[in-house]
Amino acid sequence: MSATPASVRAEPVERPEFERTPLDARKIGQIERPLSVVERMWNVQVVRNFAVLLMFVVLWEAYTQIANVKPLLFPSFSDTCIALYKAFADQKLMAKIWFTLQSLLIGYAVGLVAAAVLVSLASIWRVWADILMTATAMFNPLPSIALLPLAMLWFGLGTASLVFILIHAVLWAVALNTFVGFQGVSHTQRMVGQNYGLRGVMFAVKILIPAALATVLSGMKIGWAFAWRTLIGAELIFGATSRGGGLGWHIFENAEQLRTSQVFAGLLMIILIGVIVEYVIFRNIELRTVRRWGMQR
Repeated sequence: MSATPASVRAEPVERPEFERTPLDARKIGQIERPLSVVERMWNVQVVRNFAVLLMFVVLWEAYTQIANVKPLLFPSFSDTCIALYKAFADQKLMAKIWFTLQSLLIGYAVGLVAAAVLVSLASIWRVWADILMTATAMFNPLPSIALLPLAMLWFGLGTASLVFILIHAVLWAVALNTFVGFQGVSHTQRMVGQNYGLRGVMFAVKILIPAALATVLSGMKIGWAFAWRTLIGAELIFGATSRGGGLGWHIFENAEQLRTSQVFAGLLMIILIGVIVEYVIFRNIELRTVRRWGMQR
């Protein structure tokens, strides 16, 4: 086929409806505007979270002052802070906080180890996967606090009873989320690990855990919340039985003596510890792992 002569080639079609007159750059103005100090600060999530907490504090204080609520029924935020300072001043509250955190750390750590062992077995053998799913369906809906009477009967009035119910609170939530996360790992990632010769523990450490870390962290946070609530509820009963304990016993003891400001101080301390664990520990882990890897927005 011969080439088309240049004289016969079609000229470009003019489309005046698509023509645009170039704008004068001097008339556009400033396209990129620097952010103000307030806008830069508001883009920081810690500042926004602090603003939300400050809003709750202001609403709390304003409600007690405007509605003129009796301090016996609902103390103000300022009265609660004063009661919290007095509780720290006599060093009794610090000892109770340490008792609570010590029991929590032991039960949470043992629960994480037990969940890791159970999920590892379920990832290798199908029968263990069936055992995990069946046991989770049986025991995960069972409130941990319901096992406290049996724990006190089996292990006596001591930390062992609290640790036992904490393990139950942590184990099933963490194991279920971790196993579901492992099952969600793509076949491509699995084949990459197998091509590199990874097997057993190294396969889980280098392939499964990084790929499912978002789900694993979610299970760890759920397990932490279950353990924290279970422990405080158990201490309300455990403390009433053995005349001692942690933050739960602090709340129970002051409620019996109608010292409502001290009860609110204990509740405020529980909230503060929960916020610190969420935003200092788990938040930093997420920022350095799943957020940095682009697995979460």
